[in-house]
Amino acid sequence: MRSIVTYIKQTSIILYLLFFQGCSAQSQLIADEKETVSVENLQYFLYYPKEYEEEKNDKFPLLLFLHGGGESGGTLEDLKTNGPPKLLAEGKEFPFLILAPQNPHKRKWWNTRAVIQLLDTIIKNNRVDANRLYLTGLSRGGGAAWELAVQYPDKFAAMAVVCGMTPVPYAGWINKNMPIWVFHGTEDKSIPISESENMVNKLEEMGYDVRFTKYDGVGHNSWVQAYNTEELYNWFMEQKRKQD
Repeated sequence: MRSIVTYIKQTSIILYLLFFQGCSAQSQLIADEKETVSVENLQYFLYYPKEYEEEKNDKFPLLLFLHGGGESGGTLEDLKTNGPPKLLAEGKEFPFLILAPQNPHKRKWWNTRAVIQLLDTIIKNNRVDANRLYLTGLSRGGGAAWELAVQYPDKFAAMAVVCGMTPVPYAGWINKNMPIWVFHGTEDKSIPISESENMVNKLEEMGYDVRFTKYDGVGHNSWVQAYNTEELYNWFMEQKRKQD
């Protein structure tokens, strides 16, 4: 009886090994290719300064503004809650075009490729000075602004980021010729000021032209003070994309 049991066990082991050897022989590593298409529906506001119609032979600067998470996924009117769109709704005038798209996803990051496609379309169809493109964003939009600066380093003449998450390991990818202004509140509990501090320190170590404004005792809504800073818009207008 023992020999029969032993024989059955040995036979089972042999069949088991043969089965997996056969499976192993069928395994393959295939190289292939698939073209993918990502479609994003971006609603946006586009502001024209009054000089745009008066000076028909001139090209104008353009400011790209990226809002925060609170304005994502709602109606386009939500953009008037904060930042330049809010100031426009209150009657403020600017000397440049302002492009303010809306992130259509409440709980997703900005699709920065789609934003760049929109921006390029606006530039193509309007009298925009491609050497005077300015970039700004707050909170989630501030993080997207950093991402755009990293992924498209030769696109913008200047950037201002308000309380945004930062890609510190990729700081060196940002165009060293692009001036940067960072704003953050010291009591920000949503995105701690250390995000901006670490990024600014890294950029300064590498010799970048970066300014840092801290608002003592201010929480996550530091964009209120930042976008009411008239000097910010004068600073933008002084910038022009520098060629290497």
